[in-house]
This record gives sequence, structure tokens and C-alpha cells, in this order.
Amino acid sequence: MMMFVIFIALVAMVCINVPIAIALALAAVLAVFISDGGAALVTIALDMYNGARSFSLIAIPMFVLAGAIMNATGITRRLIAFVSAVIGFVRGGLAMVNVGVSLFFAEISGSAVADVAAMGSIIIPEMKKRGYPAPFAAAITSSSASLAIIIPPSIPMILYAVAAGTSIEQLFVAGIVPGLIGAAGLMGVAYYYAVKYNLPMEEAFNLRQLRRTFVEALPTFSLPVIILGGIFGGFVTATEGAGLAVVAAILVGIWYREVDWRQLKQAMLEGGIQTAVVMLLVAASILMGSYLTQARVPQQLAAGILDITSNQYLILLILNVFFLIIGFFLHSAAAIILVVPVIVPLIQQAGIDPVHFGLVVTLNLAIGQQTPPVASVLITACSIAKANIWEVSKANLPFVGVLLFVLLLCTYVPAVPMFLVEYFYR
Repeated sequence: MMMFVIFIALVAMVCINVPIAIALALAAVLAVFISDGGAALVTIALDMYNGARSFSLIAIPMFVLAGAIMNATGITRRLIAFVSAVIGFVRGGLAMVNVGVSLFFAEISGSAVADVAAMGSIIIPEMKKRGYPAPFAAAITSSSASLAIIIPPSIPMILYAVAAGTSIEQLFVAGIVPGLIGAAGLMGVAYYYAVKYNLPMEEAFNLRQLRRTFVEALPTFSLPVIILGGIFGGFVTATEGAGLAVVAAILVGIWYREVDWRQLKQAMLEGGIQTAVVMLLVAASILMGSYLTQARVPQQLAAGILDITSNQYLILLILNVFFLIIGFFLHSAAAIILVVPVIVPLIQQAGIDPVHFGLVVTLNLAIGQQTPPVASVLITACSIAKANIWEVSKANLPFVGVLLFVLLLCTYVPAVPMFLVEYFYR
């Protein structure tokens, strides 16, 4: 009965546009008050504060800031120039450049929204100028940006690791192969449509141009080497690696001597707002998580599903459908913080590796970023391209199909994401 009251209160507040973090906190306060009385509310503020001060969560604003610095210091523009010199001569090459640069940018920012905002503002107008339809340009930019939450370092992976109590570094390693497979699939679809609709080629391959852009972008290539090399080599934690990313991005920016201070200030403000939203969600989830644990809701859910089936693959199928559905309505951070603590006892009892499941959750939410009505990444791309969201969604279907293929592959062939984890850590 109490869970029904909480659910109704939460839905009602969301329907009247109360921010989900505030709605979650108020619903939790209501549940605690009804269950334990007013005296139990004394420590709520302290509980929320303690929940949001996890050391691992410091990585989130650091990676967001690193992405902002990259975009304000000409790093993104140089990346686009280099990747264009490498593959721009292929028909539809600019669409493949889009995927390639997103793949690289993902290794620094960890945020799909930051990726599409930084990349899209540069490459979407250029694609439209070259004759690419606006819906196609927005679709490929949006889908390739979702690689940012598959390729390490990934902010949703950090949130999952904190919520599930598992290793951030192992999650990062598990995302490498699926991210590369997803990038290859997106490029393949882009090439198919480029040939079918005779999309333009860029200038012919030019070795001198390739050499020049490589030299200009060379300091940029040090960023993923320093950050991911430090994390995977065991020299720094993921949180320390995030701080290292900021320092490295600043040094590269100083090297280029090209800083757009207005753009940097705006990006830092937006990043601060995004971080505040996530931290408030984390703090609110601590209250709800404490109540649910006390009410033994996760254990009851696990028992209910295990009464239906104990087969790991069927359980993963049920959870895949569940996460795909909530991805329609919740941002990735909110979905992870709300749902993962409830699901963890189930995957533990079913014998599912929490690192493997973390990648499955992340892939589901990457797809959710492409599916209205929420679709934060898709909406950002549509805004930049000035394209209708439903036309972009239609053009995006083949690219979403690639992400679904990667999801199913990683769900039912665990060796795909896990063999590197097994090799390095187990």
C-alpha cells in the first residue's frame, strides 16, 4: 500500500513539472513520515549530504569541465580536420567523420549531451552546407554522441558503479569493445545511405593535408593516452583521472594559444548546472533507497522475478525490456539512480556479473537518449540542426538499430564486453 502511495505521489509531481530530483526527495520524505513519524525527519538533510559526497562522484564535474575546455580551445575543430583528412574522401565521408570525432570526444567528456552540443554546433551546419539532409545530419550526430556513455570514461558508468558498488575501472574496460563495434556499425549504415542517396565526397585524399592536420592535432592525441593510460595502468583512480583530464586539456589549450573565453564560461556554467542536477538526484535517491531497503522492496522484487524464472538470459530479457521502457521517460542519470539500487539484489541472486549488467544498463540508456519523449541527446541535435524531431527520429531508426544490435550482442554474448575485463582484472 505504501509503495502505491509513493508511486502516485511521484507521478503526480512529475506530471505538474516538479523536477524529478525534487519529486523523488518529497516522495521519500512522505514515505518516511508516514512510516516512522516526524522524528525520523531530523537527519534527512544530513543523509542527503552524505549520499552526495562520494569521492567517485567528483569525476562527473571534472569530465564535464574537460569537455568544455576541449571545445573552447580549438581542440574539437582540429580533431574534425584530422579525421576528415583520414576518411573524408569516402562517399558520405563527413558522416563518418562525425562518428570518428564523437568516438574520440567520448574518451574525454564522458557525456553524450556534451558531445552532441560540442560536435553538433560545428559539424551539423557543415554537413547541411555540403548537401546532407538536416534530419540525417542530426540523426548521425545524435546516435554517434551516445557512444559517449559506452566508451570510457562514461558518466553513467560512474553513477552505476556507485549505485551498484562495483568497479568503475572494470566498467570502463568493458565498454571499449562494444563502443568500437557500435562506431563501426554506425559508419557502415552511414556509408550505405551515402551510396544509396549519392551523398557528397569530400576532397580527394591528400597525404600532405593528412600530415599537416596530424601535426596540428598531435597534442590532442595525448589526452586519451594520459587519461585512459593512467586509469587502466593503475596509476590513478577514475576520479583522479578526471582531474588529470582537466589539467591535460588546459595544457593542450595553452599550447594552442586559442581560448574562446565566452564559450568556455558558458560551457562551465552549463556543466555546473548538469552536475548540480545529478548530485541532487543522488542525494534524493539516498532517501528513497534507505526507505526501500527498510521496506525490503528490492528483496521482494528479486523473489518475485525468481519465482517466475531463474534463467539468467530470461531475467536479462525482462530487465532489457524494462530499461528500454523507462529510457523513454527518464534521463540516464535519473534511471540509474532510481532503479539500479532496487535491481542489484536480483542480479546478485541470479548470479549475473554486476560489471556485465552495468554495460547492459548503459547501452539501454544510450538507446533511451534517442527515443522521444525525453530523448535529451536527440532533442539537442534537432535544435542545432533546426529539424523536426519526428523527421529526425525516422532518419535515426537505422542508427538506433545498430545500438540495439550491440545491446543484444553484449547481453547474450558476455564475452564481447567481458573478455578484456577477464584478461586485465581476473
